[in-house]
Amino acid sequence: MKEKIVNPSQKVPMMEKIGYSLGDGAANLAFQMMMMFQMFFYTDVFGIKATAAGTILLMARLIDAFVDPVVGVLADRTQSRWGKYRPWLIWTAIPFAVFFVMAFTTPEMAERAKILYAGITYTLLMAIYSFNNTPYASLGGVMSSDIGERTSISTIRFLTATIATFVVQGLTLPLVSKFGNGEANDTKGWFWTIVLFAGISVVLLVIAFFSSKERISPPKDQKNNLKQDLKDLLASTPWKAMFTLTLFLFVTLALFGSAMSYYFNYYVDKQALHNFLNNYGLVAQGEMTLWHRFLDLFGLISKPDLSNVFAVGYSFFNMIGQLITLAGVLLLSQPLSMRFGKKTVFILCLGLTALFTAMFYFVDPDQIGLIFIINILKNAAYAPTIPLLWAMMGDVADFNEWKHYRRATGFTFAGIVFALKAGLGVGGAICGIIIESFGFVANTDQTASSILGIRLTSSLIPAITFAIGTIALFFYPITKQLNFKMQKELDDRRQNSNY
Repeated sequence: MKEKIVNPSQKVPMMEKIGYSLGDGAANLAFQMMMMFQMFFYTDVFGIKATAAGTILLMARLIDAFVDPVVGVLADRTQSRWGKYRPWLIWTAIPFAVFFVMAFTTPEMAERAKILYAGITYTLLMAIYSFNNTPYASLGGVMSSDIGERTSISTIRFLTATIATFVVQGLTLPLVSKFGNGEANDTKGWFWTIVLFAGISVVLLVIAFFSSKERISPPKDQKNNLKQDLKDLLASTPWKAMFTLTLFLFVTLALFGSAMSYYFNYYVDKQALHNFLNNYGLVAQGEMTLWHRFLDLFGLISKPDLSNVFAVGYSFFNMIGQLITLAGVLLLSQPLSMRFGKKTVFILCLGLTALFTAMFYFVDPDQIGLIFIINILKNAAYAPTIPLLWAMMGDVADFNEWKHYRRATGFTFAGIVFALKAGLGVGGAICGIIIESFGFVANTDQTASSILGIRLTSSLIPAITFAIGTIALFFYPITKQLNFKMQKELDDRRQNSNY
């Protein structure tokens, strides 16, 4: 018998789901830039050392420890005609774009002044990310209480996020080359690329604001009590499990994402990569193919030598990965989670992701085809987990309301956004610290030691942190059966006019 509980008042129209999802497209234009290119930008474009860049990423986390809870508290206590969480999308749209551009602008300064500028602008971007993304994520938790609807909302949200990820990972370097001087480290190219992404993000946030609707409110007699909210949260086993999972998940994503740009630029054999790309019509040689014409839009096939093979090869690597991810999110996430439960799917898929990530260490620099195959397997394994994280956080907010008769959705999500950003900073910092300790120097030929450091941060180390996240999931107590039980009991309470 198929278990399904649907409260008709909690059904969400498809156009609303799509409109809401655009907000995560906006967030991911910035988030993916920070995760994939922030460290590379600081060392190879902005011009500071990897350890200095890593310190900046870590210092911003200390400030986040204060900012994120404040955002959650403010969002939960917001009273407006648009709801609690929805208005923050429109309030933060312009500041989000401005700080995004500032964080990827390279001023003419001495190195110490540059480090100070980088620290201030990165911290501002992280702060506005909290003021935007914590209410946005919380909004997804109050659009519906229905399990299937909540998973559907998260799935569509992450389809849009995956498209944004595809754009950032696949087109950033081509756009930088197009807007700049044909080089991946051109400061003008980076500036105008970010201006483009920032402008798009404003449009997407405005559409998300006008599209979404809040349907779940706290109990009518609930009093504002920060001390009680904090006590309930810290006593919540599912919240602590999700915090740990999110922390190590984003440590891994930032570490792997940062390291792979170095892996491709310094470890992968460029001649072998050129030959591989040429076999698929991805670099200039002979008659123009469809891929040639696509890349020609960005001015990337004007050079038939090896000077642009990093930009083309790494972009193609990311594009293939995101296409696989998109298919996995669309086809697998919701069916698997509805059949086996979110927890079970997450554990299995994240464990496989850790295994495939480790395999990058054992690949020779000229085994380009194998590198791409491992990337396909890794993204296929990871894809079903992507929508589940935030759907499970909505379940955690339900769990706390179910158990304590109090709901603090924004505060619940704020801690997870802090874990996300802490992981982003720690992962990037770990990458910088490790590769510099092994002797990395930007824009030069690397020693055997520095290559080893790059290989470790691209494979075995992120595989270990993925595995720690997998272990955290075993302590998450919300099974499929408990999820249905909570939904039914909460629906019954909400239909009581006194609740």
